[in-house]
Amino acid sequence: MKKGRLEAFSDGVLAIIITIMVLEMEIPSGADFTALKEVFPVFSAYAGSFVYLGIYWNNHHHLLQVIEKVTGGILWANLNLLFWLSLFPFATAWLGSNHLEEAPVALYGIILLLAAIAYKILVYFVVKNEGENSLVGKYLGNDKKEIVSILLYGVGVIAAFFEPVISYCMYILVAVLWFIPDTRIEKHLE
Repeated sequence: MKKGRLEAFSDGVLAIIITIMVLEMEIPSGADFTALKEVFPVFSAYAGSFVYLGIYWNNHHHLLQVIEKVTGGILWANLNLLFWLSLFPFATAWLGSNHLEEAPVALYGIILLLAAIAYKILVYFVVKNEGENSLVGKYLGNDKKEIVSILLYGVGVIAAFFEPVISYCMYILVAVLWFIPDTRIEKHLE
């Protein structure tokens, strides 16, 4: 299979996920700016999830730029990633409605953690297919940033049961780490 079909499908799924998230946001009951205060937790949860989905889309795009062919393992690993990302609307809505409660903060972190693990699995299958000495193998085969992110998510999930604000800080820290995409592959392709 050629990678174009995988890219198109993944882009479509991510577009639908973002659309679902924005459609779940309720309109404030009032007509002045103070009415926005009541929806701020929902909006902030949406904004955070939008950033995360943007980060995944961006890194997924860079990853697929170096794939020569798509294998069954890559297809299943990609579906695994899309599954966890598809849970973002649910977790985002619950987090936005209960922004400092233990269970929603923990569940949000669990989904972030499992999406990060799924992305690492996808990278593993791409490296396995392309080879350790390939471009993706050299740059992403043993990425320390992925490991640090997974550890921070794990700490964030545990912290949610003691101090949810610490979890938020962990989740934001990971987003900051990934906000500027890895340009090593992009520079090499130029």
